[in-house]
Amino acid sequence: WSSKPGHTRAQILYFLAENLSARAAAFAARVAQITGGSLSEAEAEVAAAVDRIFTYAALADKAGGTVQESTLKGMVMAVNESVGAIGIVCPTAHPLLSLVSLLAAAVARGNAVVLIPARAAALLASDLYQLIETSDVPGGVINILTGDQHVLSLTLASHQGLDAFWCFAPLRTILAVEKLAAEDMKRTWTETPDGRDWMDPEQGAGGEFVRHATHVKNIWVPFVA
Repeated sequence: WSSKPGHTRAQILYFLAENLSARAAAFAARVAQITGGSLSEAEAEVAAAVDRIFTYAALADKAGGTVQESTLKGMVMAVNESVGAIGIVCPTAHPLLSLVSLLAAAVARGNAVVLIPARAAALLASDLYQLIETSDVPGGVINILTGDQHVLSLTLASHQGLDAFWCFAPLRTILAVEKLAAEDMKRTWTETPDGRDWMDPEQGAGGEFVRHATHVKNIWVPFVA
């Protein structure tokens, strides 16, 4: 997946967004069932989720890196590379939108993900996975685990096959995850569930997510003027 051109990843994400839009009514009904909110609020969340995937599809081939100045004769290319395999613990608030925001950010930059949705959103995550299977996403890129989120988080955080771990969960889970992730030096990104408004594009998408989904490789290119 990471070796595919950004344009190819973008096209697959566009296809996923279009498929989600086509099934917006079914997903809105599921979101309303889970959250207990109104159908109009659920429809707004689904619409925001579709827009969020489109956003990261557009960024899939546009955040490759920068060229920097050097004190020596030459230039430095800062290349944004995928982190690798990322474990993601999703928050309970806005169950579809928060899941999609984290998922799309990681996948757009060429990472594979293992998602743990909130326990109440297990059926919603299963519905989304059925959609993913029909959207040309290669096998193994997106993996979803459902069950007790705290227990699964600890197991996943200790897994040495992961390169990074994002945890949007209660403080007790965050503290345990940070300790376990430190054993093999995983990169971590942690927040308590009430720390972000996922409906706000300024907080739920953008450069912060891309930075956590990549690491920078600096390549010095010397030349003689």
